[in-house]
Amino acid sequence: MVDARAVIRELQEMREDGHLSDALLRYAARTLYRVDERYDWVGVYLLDDEGAELWLHNYFGAPTEHSRIPVGQGVCGTAVAHGANQNVPDVNEFEGYLSCNPGVNSELVVLIRAGNEIYGQFDIDSHRPAAFENQDEVAIQMIADKLAEQIARERR
Repeated sequence: MVDARAVIRELQEMREDGHLSDALLRYAARTLYRVDERYDWVGVYLLDDEGAELWLHNYFGAPTEHSRIPVGQGVCGTAVAHGANQNVPDVNEFEGYLSCNPGVNSELVVLIRAGNEIYGQFDIDSHRPAAFENQDEVAIQMIADKLAEQIARERR
């Protein structure tokens, strides 16, 4: 299980040292990938300026062909379209699932947002069915909220 407070402290220190959101996003994704054996793939997608497509920013795990995902498609696009995180215990039951690895059984998408403005998301895949618990979503949301602060600050 990820220690969100420790990750947030490290992100804050990086911020104070002058690191920008690219470095913070990469650090957060790499940390999530390394910290929990259930997390077989961790990626960060950022929403394009038009709000129509998610672009793969960083990932750790097997290569994916989904470098761009239209809003409304797959678990990632659905999260943005509905403005809500998605915890899918069985991806085979998700209508319109975009498969990037046949070994994936469950997926968690947590939005990076400030208020109503969505900047992107963490996308986490697991080979285990029903791998993600509420605590996973809460911890990752805390990290996503910290990252949203930095992105919002840079965009001002």
